[in-house]
Amino acid sequence: MRVLDSSNLATNLIGLHMNDGNLVRGVFLMAISLAFGLASLRYPTGQFSRAGPGLFPLLVSSLLFLIGLITVVRSRFVERVHLDFKMKNIAIILASLCGFAVISEHLNMIAGIVFMVFCASFAGISSYSVMRNLKISAGLIAVALAFQKLLGFSLPLY
Repeated sequence: MRVLDSSNLATNLIGLHMNDGNLVRGVFLMAISLAFGLASLRYPTGQFSRAGPGLFPLLVSSLLFLIGLITVVRSRFVERVHLDFKMKNIAIILASLCGFAVISEHLNMIAGIVFMVFCASFAGISSYSVMRNLKISAGLIAVALAFQKLLGFSLPLY
């Protein structure tokens, strides 16, 4: 019985005999964009002058599909990049997103943003920097405030 390690798991799953991270990233982006793009077709898209609820997700997923396609084509012309899965980092990112959702619902969104940034930065390769995390948090809070004040989004910021 052959044991699969995490470094070649994705390539074995998609049936490739190479370990090309760029190709897998492009295919993954295209798959995600197709899932959201096809789901957005269940809603009326309307027109650009009067957009329906399905237009924005369709446009975003189309752009994501285009980026994935460019990544797949580019992977044929550049040197292969080793694909490396770090399940610990994936778990940290998922935990930071779940923590953001829970804290935003029960406390407020600013606290959720700060938690998400500080928690997700543990998955980074570089050294941990409190000052960098504070700057990123401030930027995300500024974007959330702009969405709330300028665009009228109902966000529970404070």
